[in-house]
Amino acid sequence: MSNKIILKPGKEKALLNRHHWIFSGAIAESPSMLKGDILPVYSQQKVLLGHAYFNTKAKIFGRMLSFGDANPLQQLFVSLKAAIELREKFFTKETNAYRLVNGEGDFIPGLIIDRYQDGLVLQISTLGMEKLKSQVLEFLIKEIRPSFIYEKSTLPSRKEEGLGPVENLLYGELPEEIQISENGLKFLVSPKEGQKTGFFIDHREMRQQVRDLSKDKRVLNCFAYTGGFSVYAASGGAQQVDSVDISDAAMKMAQRNAHLNELSVPMKFYTEDVFEFLRRSSLDYDLIILDPPAFAKRQKDIIPGCRGYKDINRVTMQKIPPKSLLLTSSCSYFVDEELFQKVVFQAASEAKRQVRIIGRHRLAMDHPINIFHPEGDYLKSLLLYIE
Repeated sequence: MSNKIILKPGKEKALLNRHHWIFSGAIAESPSMLKGDILPVYSQQKVLLGHAYFNTKAKIFGRMLSFGDANPLQQLFVSLKAAIELREKFFTKETNAYRLVNGEGDFIPGLIIDRYQDGLVLQISTLGMEKLKSQVLEFLIKEIRPSFIYEKSTLPSRKEEGLGPVENLLYGELPEEIQISENGLKFLVSPKEGQKTGFFIDHREMRQQVRDLSKDKRVLNCFAYTGGFSVYAASGGAQQVDSVDISDAAMKMAQRNAHLNELSVPMKFYTEDVFEFLRRSSLDYDLIILDPPAFAKRQKDIIPGCRGYKDINRVTMQKIPPKSLLLTSSCSYFVDEELFQKVVFQAASEAKRQVRIIGRHRLAMDHPINIFHPEGDYLKSLLLYIE
């Protein structure tokens, strides 16, 4: 069999629309075992559609690196350069932590790179990108000259690709902590010990909105992690800010972040399960933030995940005072915006409260969504007015 992929009749439509994914059901002819190999992809009419890397074991059989007759490796470097240039347009010294590469959002499937000051943390989620890692590293070192490159590839999706978790320093020296600046506020980040790559960069615009809304309000930040929303709320002139997270290490870091910004607002930090806190507390707050981890990490988690989202929103809505604000979020890829809104509707209905949506998620410009690949839109937020 030839070293190329031929699609079934009619299956070229997605690729002509520049969608990156190829499923096994679309394949008419291919080599028998593929382990991250880059191959040309042809339509049934033998028209070259582009190049993709393939993994026979994976649920998503192939992911496009280039379309048309572009050289796939050259296109990878073109896409990396374009990703860097896009961030340079928008970020100043006021914000030196941002997503440098956002997977398919930057036309580079399987690769996430976050920048923290002058260091980089990367996540690789596919075997095909794993095989390209040395070329990516060489490019980053030459173009950016970072102080370090740390790999934190611990995504559950790696298992499907036949890959185990990897945490490894690839270049330079990794400090235990990095002090970053975001919209003029300071935060400590530990790529090694922290969740994901160390900080939830994707909520930057929502944190800024919380800062704008917090003046003279009593604010509760649930699933607070290292206190991002809490610091923003306090810097926005909140009357009081309380933070809850089950992780003792996260709560200690949140306190350090509060001290780092010399905030004079009364702040309390509760190391406690958020579900239990919501049930025992009177929730006498004017603004509550619910930003939980992904409750539905896999397709089979959708029903229990939605139950979890409904539970925390219902309890909050039952207790929150009238004329208060609730910012509720979901980062579960498998719970789309429409489903999440239905879950929040059910929570409001069971809580017997009048609820209006007055805002939706503000996408951070370093997390672009490729218009041809809407599956990249994983983060949902609803700003609610509870009457």
